[in-house]
Amino acid sequence: MNNKKTLVLLAFCLFCVLFFLKCSVMEESAGIFGKVSKIVASEKDTIKAVRSGFGDISEEEEYYIGRAVAAIILSMYPAYQNDDLTRYVNSVGMAVVYHSDRPETFAGYHFLVLDTEEVNALSAPSGFIFISKGLLKRCRNEEMLGCILAHEVAHVQEKHGLQAIKNARLVDAFTLIGEKAIEKYGPEKLAKLTDVFEDALGDIAGKLIERGYDRKYEYEADRLSIEIAARTGYDPKGLIDFLETMRQDSSQGEEKGWFKTHPSAGDRIERAQKEISSLSFIPEKASARTARYEKAVQRLR
Repeated sequence: MNNKKTLVLLAFCLFCVLFFLKCSVMEESAGIFGKVSKIVASEKDTIKAVRSGFGDISEEEEYYIGRAVAAIILSMYPAYQNDDLTRYVNSVGMAVVYHSDRPETFAGYHFLVLDTEEVNALSAPSGFIFISKGLLKRCRNEEMLGCILAHEVAHVQEKHGLQAIKNARLVDAFTLIGEKAIEKYGPEKLAKLTDVFEDALGDIAGKLIERGYDRKYEYEADRLSIEIAARTGYDPKGLIDFLETMRQDSSQGEEKGWFKTHPSAGDRIERAQKEISSLSFIPEKASARTARYEKAVQRLR
């Protein structure tokens, strides 16, 4: 069994616990996301769980979906090993989260730096947010970082990641689980359920990494990030500064990551300028925050 299949199977087992098992889960912390070390499940009480579609997904269910998608992302991009930088990005991210319209999720928000020069930021359902080392290198201050993280938080707030699930596959997965909830899973049944669940996860991961969100979701996340950043005390023009940097980079022929999955920077800049001009109050850029950012990223390699 390959690594991706193993991750999906583990995620599926965790997901099923939410539907019809009473269990105790023992975990050993390993980094910001942690790794499951043991699952002890009891089948004394089972409940039938048949979902009709996206609207019925609970906070807990969203968490397990997001966790599974995060595992797939981490199987493709390793985490950057720098505890100080990770803590700093989480402190900025949480400041933004507290000023969003969804400050709490089932297991909270978690931010992690990916060890890749590819320029990108990703948000999985329930608050698993990633920013690449390559993107951090293109930021010049905390205002820019705060606006980028606010954009990703906005995706979580509006549950854009869950919109990436194809409803048919989601219904198939939930129906199979409901039909078999009172039976023991044999190898063939488990394989079928795992394949359906893997397809649903693949829809989300593929959307995030390969294709990106629909333009309407990206524009909505930009609009909301401007509001969230301003509430947090960041100058929302940090978003425009970042987009200007991306526009310059795109002129050099970049075709991966952010450049492939996001609308053109020029279009987004024009929209962002209009949104910022409509704000009743625009915080000023703080030199102390810039100094804090420079100190946090000074050893970034």
